[in-house]
Amino acid sequence: MRIAVIGCGYLGAVHAAAMASLGYQTVGVDVDAAKIERLRRGEPPFFEPGLPALLRAGIDDGSLRFTTDVAEAAGSDVVFLAVGTPQLPGSDAADLTYLDAAIASLLPHIDERTLVAGKSTVPVGTAQRLADVIAPTGARLSWNPEFLREGFAVQDTLAPDRLVYGVADGDDAAVAALDAVYASVLARGTERLVMSFATAELVKVSANAFLATKISFINAMAELSETVGADVTQLADAIGLDARIGRRFLNAGLGFGGGCLPKDIRAFQARAEELGHGDSLGFLREVDKINLRRRDRMAQLVDTELARVGGDRVAMLGLAFKPNSDDVRDSPALDVCRILEQGGRVVRAYDPQAQATAGRSMPSLEIVGSVVDAVRGADVLALGTEWQEFRDLDPVVVATQTDARVVVDGRNTLDAARWSAAGFKVVGLGRPEVEAA
Repeated sequence: MRIAVIGCGYLGAVHAAAMASLGYQTVGVDVDAAKIERLRRGEPPFFEPGLPALLRAGIDDGSLRFTTDVAEAAGSDVVFLAVGTPQLPGSDAADLTYLDAAIASLLPHIDERTLVAGKSTVPVGTAQRLADVIAPTGARLSWNPEFLREGFAVQDTLAPDRLVYGVADGDDAAVAALDAVYASVLARGTERLVMSFATAELVKVSANAFLATKISFINAMAELSETVGADVTQLADAIGLDARIGRRFLNAGLGFGGGCLPKDIRAFQARAEELGHGDSLGFLREVDKINLRRRDRMAQLVDTELARVGGDRVAMLGLAFKPNSDDVRDSPALDVCRILEQGGRVVRAYDPQAQATAGRSMPSLEIVGSVVDAVRGADVLALGTEWQEFRDLDPVVVATQTDARVVVDGRNTLDAARWSAAGFKVVGLGRPEVEAA
């Protein structure tokens, strides 16, 4: 079987490497020549655990190649669409420019033997529109949304918790083609669901909307907890024991960011408005507002502690929007840095992987190469991303590296008792302050 993947960003590069690892002759296509050159060398243009080895294995055995020439997708049995659908400038709607351009470039190279499988996150109704565009070629369309977690993308591609096929009514050939692609995955008992285009499109965006809502719910409880002196972490533990609720995604703190959840819930709202159902998703506006408020709140807590100690220097630990990633798109931690700098504070930051991406996004920020360099000379320490490196810090050792004696834990992930015993005041979001012992 021959596979083509159009778009070699985060989703496409991982998917192409995964397809090659399953034994298919795979070509990845992207218009960015510099990105393609890196991928040809087996170097991902972003940090993702496990991906470099997967890329090199496919390149070395000849099953995986990359090109800027879409004509090399000709003759593929399945062509996956993995191009970005960012937020339109000045609008909440999804920008489908890249997706439409990819389809237009493919038309001369597909025929009745081709299945085009969309993986990009799109507004409901997009798949049917694209199916109509490719119909004159004889090719078929399916929608096969991805559910990747950054930091676990290889695992989620090769061992997903479900496979979703959106197909035209009665298109058994499309189902059979996707079954062939995912034969080894299905053989392990992975759930496979076949549905309409519209349902498959809604599965993806509704899953993201639900996760975003759950995160913002617990952060709303954190806001209330701060007012009444409750501990939102204990609250989350208690309600999370209810099987109907569950504990995952109930970690209060700085909230969500990245290239998916924020833009996807906004695009979902925008599409609902277009369909005349804006009220149905009106709650997502508040989900978004709660999420953004937590960034302001953390900056406020840092400012309060700086005023108390009479300083203005902050050490920010973590810049990526989540651990095991170098992605700083809509990063809460980076936003806090911006707010503090705008308020005249001096911020020095460290992240295990996101130094380069953060530097490009915020050139004014001083980014250093280690925790020691970040905390030296700081008046307040702040945790913005819950990397394991930061969880494992020995506060007794940190105390020898800085004069700061307060840490604002934006992810409620540090052992407050341990840090307190080492002489630090610990301030969390939605939790009572823990004074230094």
